[in-house]
Amino acid sequence: MKTLIPILLIPILTTGCTTLATGSAEVTGLSLLHDRRTSEALLNDERIEINAGIELNANDAIRDRCHFNVTAYNGKVLLTGEAPTVELRDNIVAIVRVIPGVKMVHNEMAIAEPTTLASRSNDTLITAKTKSSLSEVRNLPGFDATRVKVVTENGVVFLMGLLHPNEGNVATEIARRQNGVKQVVKVFEYIESGSKANAD
Repeated sequence: MKTLIPILLIPILTTGCTTLATGSAEVTGLSLLHDRRTSEALLNDERIEINAGIELNANDAIRDRCHFNVTAYNGKVLLTGEAPTVELRDNIVAIVRVIPGVKMVHNEMAIAEPTTLASRSNDTLITAKTKSSLSEVRNLPGFDATRVKVVTENGVVFLMGLLHPNEGNVATEIARRQNGVKQVVKVFEYIESGSKANAD
């Protein structure tokens, strides 16, 4: 049985230099079974990403001149992409920070012109290869690759998730070994054995 989240279609997402990476916008029974986030946290993360798309694309300068990705995980938001000026980058951060449900913003946006389509295609390939390699982990009891969120921007891989420290270390090493990866940035929320968030 699937629980679908209402989605607002935003045509302007496909125009100009702006792109917005969001989650699947769908919470299934399978994802709830594997995810360490609560169902409320999952829904909140989806709402944050959708609302961020609406708010950021309502700003003409941000929409036309910047490339941004908004990824929410357990209320914490990772901002990646490029803004040509500090002012535009700070405006993006300020807008996202006050969206309901946001606990913290990790600002990883670069002050630069938006990346090319070729660069973004390469980032998509790196993300796919990293996820595939994570799914092949067999020597770490309880490890579930679906609990690791992978975001790649201009060759830099960002890793999110509710993980035990040893799981985070394994995921980081796997990401580092992928071709084309310049750097790996850990944005994990670490949990300890016996934590309520642990749903092995």
